[in-house]
This record gives sequence, structure tokens and C-alpha cells, in this order.
Amino acid sequence: MGGFFKMFFASLLALIIFSVIGFFLFLVLIAGLAKSDAPLVEKNSVLVINIGQSFQEQKQESPLATFSSNDELSVPGVYDVVRLIQKATKDEKIKGIYLQSGINPNGFATSEEIRNALLAFKRSGKFIIAYSEMMNQKSYHIANVANKVYVNPKGFFDWAGFSSELLFLKGTLEKLDIEPQIFYAGKFKSATEPLRTDKMTPENRLQTSVWLGDLYAHFLLKTSEERKIDTATLHQYANEGAIKTPQDAVDKKLIDGVRYDDQIKDEIKEKLKLGKYDKINFISINSYFKSGSYKKTSGEKIALIYAEGNIVDGGGEQQGQIASADYIKLVRKARLDKTIKAIVFRVNSGGGSALASETIWRELSLAKAEKPVVVSFGDVAASGGYYISCGADSIFASPTTITGSIGVFGIIPNMEGFFKNKLGVTFDGVKTAPYADLGAIYRPMNENEKKFVQQSIDEIYVSFKQRVADGRKKSVDYVDSIAQGRVWSGNRAIGIGLIDKFGGLQDAVDCAARMAKVSDYHLREYPETQTIFDRLFGAKDNTLKTEMIRKELGEDQFKIYNEMMRIKQMTNSVQTRLPFEFFIN
Repeated sequence: MGGFFKMFFASLLALIIFSVIGFFLFLVLIAGLAKSDAPLVEKNSVLVINIGQSFQEQKQESPLATFSSNDELSVPGVYDVVRLIQKATKDEKIKGIYLQSGINPNGFATSEEIRNALLAFKRSGKFIIAYSEMMNQKSYHIANVANKVYVNPKGFFDWAGFSSELLFLKGTLEKLDIEPQIFYAGKFKSATEPLRTDKMTPENRLQTSVWLGDLYAHFLLKTSEERKIDTATLHQYANEGAIKTPQDAVDKKLIDGVRYDDQIKDEIKEKLKLGKYDKINFISINSYFKSGSYKKTSGEKIALIYAEGNIVDGGGEQQGQIASADYIKLVRKARLDKTIKAIVFRVNSGGGSALASETIWRELSLAKAEKPVVVSFGDVAASGGYYISCGADSIFASPTTITGSIGVFGIIPNMEGFFKNKLGVTFDGVKTAPYADLGAIYRPMNENEKKFVQQSIDEIYVSFKQRVADGRKKSVDYVDSIAQGRVWSGNRAIGIGLIDKFGGLQDAVDCAARMAKVSDYHLREYPETQTIFDRLFGAKDNTLKTEMIRKELGEDQFKIYNEMMRIKQMTNSVQTRLPFEFFIN
């Protein structure tokens, strides 16, 4: 009888569990069906673009989006935004764009692509009005293309020049009694500086001054073109601290006026010929994204592969990583698919594992032998990000892209002092050969071990330079002269042969189509979007966790947290990685 009840209750429990799961799946299905209708774009509409959103390479969709009618939970990718602006240019229902120009968290190259799309929109004759309560310089870089630029009378307008702040942890390690034991190749390879110095080395100060100056010069030039103020005067405004309030910006003709939100809405109503009590048909870029119809689905196929984040070995444990095993499969799939005529590889990465970079480079080189491979750089394509790209048929970048950093480093921390003096922990053991425990973090390395590691670093550096020399059709000696771990702006990279042309992702796609000799084509984009089940039950999506940490710490503290996590990753393998996470204001 006991066995009967045990089986009965087990069966009952199983029935309840499957019923709950079935009900949950039913809700998912219903939610999906309920959301299948695209948002209606009404006549006389105004497209709203919030520059304060972070636009990644691919769309970001909250797991809650499936269950909600709130279209704002889905954020389009950068290229999506560009294509949606192009669509709006021809959409008779869209009469203009309202730029909400709050603090811009996006990189300079991302901002440049959006800015260029807006310039094309404005040339169509439709209006653009930009408004913000607080406008930083990256926001203004996009906003100044508008027909009218306004800031709240009591708000904030930033015109102070660019600065780059770096985080150093040498003092922290000393307090913790941790010796980093650093190995590197390339005199500019400053990725280890946060751990071995308490300030910038002369080499790093030089390269940072140059590339930051390049970005600033580009910013001033583009502002000059739109506001008809010479760059020397713009530079002087920053040097003298001449602009402290939004009204100062009006007086210096950087913006067109100070307004409150209601005044902006009244001006938009006038442009739309609406009455005082009429409603403006605003549609956000997120909702417009849901309306679709901006991607072709016919013609030949071109693969567009997005590679964004840290380059890591093996399979990716989370989104936002370029995991070698995953990307080898993606590139190989595109290479072996005869219906795919060309590959566009979009890179936005400061690098990572040297081994992972090599394996991805290998797969792309095999693809190049069979079909055109064109690379497009985003905000950053440096070190390992450049390694995986250097063999392409052609490389496109923005003048404000950060690239280069051709160098290698490795870190094996000696934590003996920390374990013993801070925690009271000691280690002992036996080994069958002198170097059996090479790389152990609980003891210092001897001179022979340090020599072995440095030799390995040097060999990888030689290989890295050879890959670049072969891909860019340069001599190894020449590559060595521009390598050494030095970071370059896209503006200088084109002159030294690291990139081929200035242009955004669309320019790279157009180039790939020309090389493949196809005029009628559509894009197959990878990695493919995760399903709701992947996002809810998969192990790779840490979006919710990341956003919770960001909100809890705040933006500035979150940057420091990210830097700490990045430094932690450095100790896992030999790295081809950008110097460090620089914070540009």
C-alpha cells in the first residue's frame, strides 16, 4: 500500500509540473501571437530617437518583451538604427525626427554612423529637432546635424574638450601583497600598466594624447561644418571655459536656443500644422523597429557576422563575447554555404585571448580563399580585434575608430604573500619535474620560468606581426614599426595601411556586393537572435544580471567593476588586448 501511495503522489506531482509548464508555454504562445501585429505608423508622424540609449551591434531584447506590449523593451542595433533612418527618409508618414539628445553612452564610431544617417535624412528635406535637458559632447556630436538644437534653460551643456581617465591598481595589489608578474612584447603595449604603475608611462601618454587629439579634432571639424564656426574658435571656447550655461552656448551659436519641453512640442506642432490641442503622432525608434520592412528578403545572400565583446577561448558563457568555438562555426557555416556569395565581418572588440584570435583568423582566411571577406570596424577593433580582421580583402572604419594595438602580454600573479600574510594560508606539495607547477599562483616564478613565458610571448608577437604583414601586404619590418602595441585612431590608421577606407557598415556591405558581383541581394545576419526559451533557460544570457549590477552601482562605478572583471580575465591566457578600458569625457 505504501508503494501505491508513493507512486500515486509521484505521478500527481509530475502531472502538476507538466501542467504548469504547459500553461507557461501556452502563455508564451498567446503573448507571441498577441504581439505579432506590427505597430501602426500613423500619418503625419515624428520619429523619436533617444540618443541616451545604448545601441549595441545587434538588437537587445529583454526576456520580458515576449510578455509585454511595451515596444521600448526592444532596442535596435546600430545598423538597424541606420537602416530605420534610411527607411524613414522614404516613409511618407514620417515628417521629421525628434532627437532626444540626453547623455550619450555610445562610442564615437557608433555615434558617427548614426550621425551620417541623420545627415542623409536631413538632405531629404524633412526636419530634425534636437532637445535635451543635459547634453554632453558625444550627444552634441549627433545633435548638431539637426535643423534646430535646443537645451533646457536650466539644464547642462558640455563644452570642455575631451579627457581620458585611466584606472590604476598597483597600489591596491601592493596593499594586498600580490605581485602581478607581467610579460609583454611591444613598448606601447600598456595593457598591463594598471597593475605595474600608478600613472601613465611616457609611451602611453604619447599614444593617448595622439589618438584622443585625433578624436577631438574630428569632433571640432564636424561641428564647424554644421555650425559655421571655425575650429580655432571652437577650440578657444573650451580652453577658456567660455561656455558654462546653455545660454552661453546660444550666445556662441553652438545651439539655437534654450527651451522647455512644452515649447519644443509647440514648435513641432507648427511644423506639422497641428492645432494647440492636437496630439503629435510620435513613434519611437524602438517601436518603428518593430514595424519592420527595412530589410530585403530576396536576391542573393551575403552573410553579415557581428563580432562584439571580449575574445575568449572555447564556447561563450554569455552574450557579448566572441567565443572562438562559436565563431569558427559561424564563419565555417557561411564559408561552406554556396548560396552565400560574400561575408561581411563587423568587429567591435578590444581583443582578448591570443589563441582564440588565431583560430578565428584561421577560419576567416579559409573563407577569404573561397569568397570575398570584408571587415567593418565599430568603435574599437584593436589588438585581438585587429588580429582576427587583418586578413580581410578590405577593411572599413570610421576616423574615430580605435584600432591597432598590435602587441601581446601575459600575467601570472604571485599571490603567495596574499595567501600567507593576509589569509594565513600556505601551500606545499611534490612534483615529478622541475616545471610541473609552472604558472602556479601560490609561489613566485624563478628566472628560468620567467624566461620560458617571455619566449612564448615573443613568439606570439612574431606570429601576430606576420599575420598583419601577410594580410596587409606589408613587410614585417614595416609592421613592427607601426606595431609595438601602439593604439591608433582610424584617421591615422588609413595613412599607415591598417585600414583601407573610411565608411560605415553599409559601405562594407556595398563593397562585398561589388566584389561578389551581385546587385540584388539580402543579408543573413549572425549570430542569430536567441529565442525566448534560450533567454529564459539558457546559460549564456546574463543581460538581466548585468543590468541589475549596472543599476545598483551606477554608471561610473559600473565602469570600474567592468575594468576589474576585465583584469581578472587577463590572467587566464596570453592576451592580445587593448591597453585598458579608457573612460572618455
